[in-house]
Amino acid sequence: ATLLHPRFKPLPMLGLGSTVGTPPEGIRAKAVVVSSFKELEEISSKVKGKIVVYNEKYVSYGETVVYRRDGASIASKYGAVASLISSITPFSLSTPHTGWQSYADNVTRIPTACITREDANMLEGIYKRGKTIYIEIKMEAKNLPPTISRNVVAELKGITNPEKIVVISGHIDSWDVGEGAMDDGGGAFISWHALAVLKAMGLRAKRTIRTILWTAEEEGYVGALAYAKTHLNETKNLDFVMESDIGTFAPLGLKYSGLPDVGCIVQEILYLLRDLNATQVQSPADGGPDLTKWLSEGVPGASLLNKNDRYFWFHHSAADTMDVEEPEPLDNATALWATVAYIVADLSFDIPKNLTL
Repeated sequence: ATLLHPRFKPLPMLGLGSTVGTPPEGIRAKAVVVSSFKELEEISSKVKGKIVVYNEKYVSYGETVVYRRDGASIASKYGAVASLISSITPFSLSTPHTGWQSYADNVTRIPTACITREDANMLEGIYKRGKTIYIEIKMEAKNLPPTISRNVVAELKGITNPEKIVVISGHIDSWDVGEGAMDDGGGAFISWHALAVLKAMGLRAKRTIRTILWTAEEEGYVGALAYAKTHLNETKNLDFVMESDIGTFAPLGLKYSGLPDVGCIVQEILYLLRDLNATQVQSPADGGPDLTKWLSEGVPGASLLNKNDRYFWFHHSAADTMDVEEPEPLDNATALWATVAYIVADLSFDIPKNLTL
């Protein structure tokens, strides 16, 4: 993307997941800049034929990501020819962040990308001063037909109740910028190595401990939903499910979902990890998106609670590299993952659940 008027400036950008591309010659158009969907609605009569630039305020990832997800569709509804969205991050060093977006039904699919927060601020400043903004966008994005990808599964069979299962997991796909080290290489790492550590120590629990590395999480939990559908007959035997997908910084404890008794059990288990300062218990388990279907059906579960204040600095950007990961936090997170999985799998009772099946 390039700002052409009132001055020339390249605008680093990252196309969003499932976006369409521009014609080969690109799109040149005037731009309007808004800070909210409400503001866009107020100027909707001025949007046709223009590029909509969103400079939304970052509140939290969960609240602000709607601009990335729905921005193109809402702009298209008013006749926009493309949309540029300020990256969904609380902190920026001129780094654009990508991610998935979803076109609504019955709207023209327009090209959409994220730009840096700095450039979005700059464009808003120009627009508020009453200057006419011209932007050129060239995108070669295209959507290819579906293909097959697979979950990776490994397990340690339980000794006395092998049909009952404790799941530890992370996802193995990432965006094509950076290296996907934090999202979600770290979660995949601790889920794989927790099982490897237990195997190396010769520890076998009463129940089966199963590591699952999910595929196609970024496109909408594709691997997880396919797995849950294929293994529907196992749902009643899922004792506890865990996922790490919001960073692997220094572990602080767990976020759990389930009946109140589940929180008490988790607290007792984490007390054993006081030497790691990883005894905090919060709810709900909002860092395990691949578990969403199971948790909504009453299967108890947890996500890794870690010191991830900086997670969204790197998320879905070229900055998500191995430099973000550090050996000691990874080792400690692996220790927490392995300890909790083993103790839960070896309890003399099942974790209470409230299955809706």
